[in-house]
Amino acid sequence: MSRRPPVRRSRRGRRPRRRQNADLEKLGLIALVGVVVVSVVVGVLRWLAEHPWVVVLVLLAVVAAGGVWVWRRREAAQWERVRSQGLRYAVEQLDRLHHRQFEFAVRDLMHRDGCTDALQVGGRGDNGADVKATDPYGRRWVIQCKHRKAGWSGKPVGTPDLHVLNGTGRQVHGGDVLVMLTNGRITSNAVTFAKSQRLHLVDRHLLAQWAAGSRPLWELLRAVPPPRKPTPLA
Repeated sequence: MSRRPPVRRSRRGRRPRRRQNADLEKLGLIALVGVVVVSVVVGVLRWLAEHPWVVVLVLLAVVAAGGVWVWRRREAAQWERVRSQGLRYAVEQLDRLHHRQFEFAVRDLMHRDGCTDALQVGGRGDNGADVKATDPYGRRWVIQCKHRKAGWSGKPVGTPDLHVLNGTGRQVHGGDVLVMLTNGRITSNAVTFAKSQRLHLVDRHLLAQWAAGSRPLWELLRAVPPPRKPTPLA
């Protein structure tokens, strides 16, 4: 008698069962975690319902924390206004600054005068602008700073120093008021060139008056462009 070859059972059907079992175990674990979370939440809510004073205390704490945060923000803003409004520099102080610090000092003075968006932008590729600001009348200021360690005795600002500002102040930076500002002196040729190109100059004497006083720069300069918007209320 011939023997029949043994029947081999395919193992392909076992893998789906294992996967199904694994999926069922994951679902069971997720369901268990969900039940635990719901139980904890329900328990906490019941406990809070039995102790309503805890909810009141938490709400009071949140309100108090929010009030402290708002108060600190207002106090910081108030101190910043006091600091900026009381900012003063003697010209000798400005002489001792690094040229980059000098630019930041000019920025702070513009901020003191009401230019809330005043920025120091000097550096490589600044295209002749060290400080930019918009005054309360809507005029855009572009200021180039020339710091001289020796002050009045240092190298004067000449016509070549004005060329970059004149070429980029309006076309590149969109300035309404273009200012060359220095703690030193300015040559007579530069003064003549500035008048012909509607540039404004601030030398050591005018800088000292502005930095140590309380009047904004636009009240000290002559022939400043008219306001772009109505005069702000005092």
